[in-house]
Amino acid sequence: MGYILLIIFIGLFAFAVLRLTPVYLNYMKIVGVIDGVYDEFDGQNPTRSALRGSIGRRMDVDSVGVITARDVIVTAVDGGFEVAVVYDHTSPFIANVSFIVHFDKTVIVRR
Repeated sequence: MGYILLIIFIGLFAFAVLRLTPVYLNYMKIVGVIDGVYDEFDGQNPTRSALRGSIGRRMDVDSVGVITARDVIVTAVDGGFEVAVVYDHTSPFIANVSFIVHFDKTVIVRR
């Protein structure tokens, strides 16, 4: 009986990992987009439209489908721009049980 419960527990854990892996892989694509924009424009005196254009192109190239370029928030701050992505991703697990994962990534692109 103990082995059966252990196998069930390990199986549920493995299934959870299988359901959450694509969610985190998509997040890693988004982090790559944001970090790429930072690497490209940091210290180059960028404009908001240049940042938005680069974000859109990078999201198209990386095939990011979870969010759109409009979901990326670009705000002017003292000395540059803050590029932020904040979103929640819901992944179904079993029956009416789901995982809700909150993601938040912010970089400051200096002028």
